Amino acid sequence: MLSPRLDKFKKLRDNLFNFRCPYCGDSQKFRNKARGYFYRKKNDFFYKCHNCGKGTSFSKVLQYVDPEMYKEFVMEKFTGPKTDEFKFEAPKFKKIDPKLENLTPINKLNGKHPARQFVESRHIPEEFYSDLYLCSTFFKWAKIRSKQDHPRLVIPFRDESGEVFAAQGRAFGKETPKYLTVKFQDKPKIFGLDRCDWSQRTYVVEGPLDSLFVDNCLAVAGADFEHHFPMKENVTIILDNEPRSREIIKRMEKLIDKDYELVIWPDNIKEKDINDMVLAGDANIMQTITNNTYTGLTAKLKLASWKLI
Repeated sequence: MLSPRLDKFKKLRDNLFNFRCPYCGDSQKFRNKARGYFYRKKNDFFYKCHNCGKGTSFSKVLQYVDPEMYKEFVMEKFTGPKTDEFKFEAPKFKKIDPKLENLTPINKLNGKHPARQFVESRHIPEEFYSDLYLCSTFFKWAKIRSKQDHPRLVIPFRDESGEVFAAQGRAFGKETPKYLTVKFQDKPKIFGLDRCDWSQRTYVVEGPLDSLFVDNCLAVAGADFEHHFPMKENVTIILDNEPRSREIIKRMEKLIDKDYELVIWPDNIKEKDINDMVLAGDANIMQTITNNTYTGLTAKLKLASWKLI
């Protein structure tokens, strides 16, 4: 096994591993810092260090760390059964989870139903209707004690395998709170894992519904950005457009200091989030995001101006 030969080795999540860089030795001042990562891209693993910048393949790291194990790896790879030569990823299907069995998918409702009309009024892409649900008695379904119950839009959180581990109930009207999230398993509340392709640029927003308008997008729903997305390459963070929020400002300053790519909305956009921007007429939200993505010193200057709005 390779892991015992890598200092501070740990698994962060499926297909992402963290340890101290074997090339530069990582931080000499802080012995617990680990900025080397193995990550999966299609059917292969690659390595990246965010201290020295070293980037290479898994096999090259193996050759550097343990030449003898590397020889065994090469022999097994090229002399193993032919059935191993061709690998493909099985297609992902949405599982009919028992927790959702008594709920009605939005795509099964007729056009006059208030729940479907609500989803349509938010301009949510129709391709997602089959995995958004009407729950007529949300508190009863979520096992939350309440004297008054009401219907909500249920947004399932699925893991990489498609299993539902949490769900968010979004109010249709003025019921409070607007969003209620229930967890069925002890996992971080990250929405969109079942649809994410880690080999492509990944966008991270705050709200699940906002993520449905952005390519290859996750929503943190209250989870910690830095903890769950330690790899800064190919990750763009998009926070809500709230320049007067001290909490948002602090989070943005922290992300910029840690070299994340960040969207800082321009002065002419007044809407709070992506869904509202689409409703206000932004027909190409991806272009707007790309045009307003910054990092480093440029991000600091843009943020200083944004705070004055």
